[in-house]
Amino acid sequence: MLFAHRTDAGQRLAEALRHLRGENPVVLGLPRGGVPVAFQVARALGAPLDVIVVRKLGVPYHRELGFGAIGEGGVRVISEDIVRSSRVRPEDLAAVERAEEAELARRARSFRGERPRVTLAGRTVIVVDDGIATGATAAAACEVVRAQGAARVVLAVPVAPPDAVARLRTAADEVVCLSAPRAFRAVGEWYEDFSQTSDEEVVALLARAVAGSVAVEVDAGGLTLAGDLALPEGAGAVVVFAHGSGSSRRSPRNRAVAAELNRARLGTLLFDLLTPAEEADRANVFAIEPLAGRLAEATRWLRRRVPLPIGYFGASTGAAAALWAAAEAAEAPEASDAAIGAVVSRGGRPDLAGPRLASVRAPTLLVVGGRDTTVLDLNRGAQRALRCENRLEIVPGATHLFEEPGALDEVAALARDWFARHLVP
Repeated sequence: MLFAHRTDAGQRLAEALRHLRGENPVVLGLPRGGVPVAFQVARALGAPLDVIVVRKLGVPYHRELGFGAIGEGGVRVISEDIVRSSRVRPEDLAAVERAEEAELARRARSFRGERPRVTLAGRTVIVVDDGIATGATAAAACEVVRAQGAARVVLAVPVAPPDAVARLRTAADEVVCLSAPRAFRAVGEWYEDFSQTSDEEVVALLARAVAGSVAVEVDAGGLTLAGDLALPEGAGAVVVFAHGSGSSRRSPRNRAVAAELNRARLGTLLFDLLTPAEEADRANVFAIEPLAGRLAEATRWLRRRVPLPIGYFGASTGAAAALWAAAEAAEAPEASDAAIGAVVSRGGRPDLAGPRLASVRAPTLLVVGGRDTTVLDLNRGAQRALRCENRLEIVPGATHLFEEPGALDEVAALARDWFARHLVP
């Protein structure tokens, strides 16, 4: 089987993987050449796409002999048998590991930037490459993915030699290989175009997969603000993000939540509530009433373009602006048409909307980290002032920014379910 290029290989591979669509999988591409293939698979399956960055740990005097592999999140997969038989001093092995950890971090940062990696715990994970020669890197990737908590590991490639496919069946729960020719010499000979994939192409494909959005200019009462609007096919509602202090539409935490909403077929609008000049004055982030007015203007701009129910997701001080704007929308003369369908606050300061809380009619979910004690107390007080349907969810062990493993995923899932329940008919 001959492939025209990696896009062609990815589209054909996606057809062979359609049986996994119902498992809500995550697709991971091995950089660099595996990412264009993985992009097509993720798009066809409606799955999130990320890179799987692994580094093989080679014995110092025989680098081809691997004594283990490392992955992101501090994952180490070590072969104690090879360590013992190599008779290399522990300090020499540690030096190899330190050097590879630095390179792993550099490569991950260059591909993903500040975006958090997709969490794999409990998920079916599809590891994709553009082809396999020996299978050593693919096997290491499967081991790392499993160590990161994947419930099921599927290795998918367009082409590989038969002996490598047989060996890899012990590393993955399922191996999908479109072609396993016996006369195999190199992966490139099975492609008409096997030109090198650049780092820039990997970064661009990941950005397209994560955002799925278009840049827009939001008219907020005569002021033009930069934004990103994502409307997945079949979207039933749109969630407008109100960013908090020191944040913007590029917030990696809010983008991670937006990506989860997009996967649930909810549109998202992330835009900058403040101009760059305004951000320089920290007092502006606490000017809740003007921010709420700006959010309301942006909402009116959105309604003229997207005739769908609208919800608000607010973070930090942005949550107060979202609740204030939702209260004013409920009191507007055209309230039935302008009402906000639901509000979610992440680590928010709803107390700053105190004068308007009793007027909020939108079902409101307050999400706070269990270790964010001061903000938790403020949310409990604000909850008592709300007269609408509301709920306070505490994420155990999480701090204000939800940086702990799995904390942000829990926020995203809570927001997804709340919006799906209250926004989508």
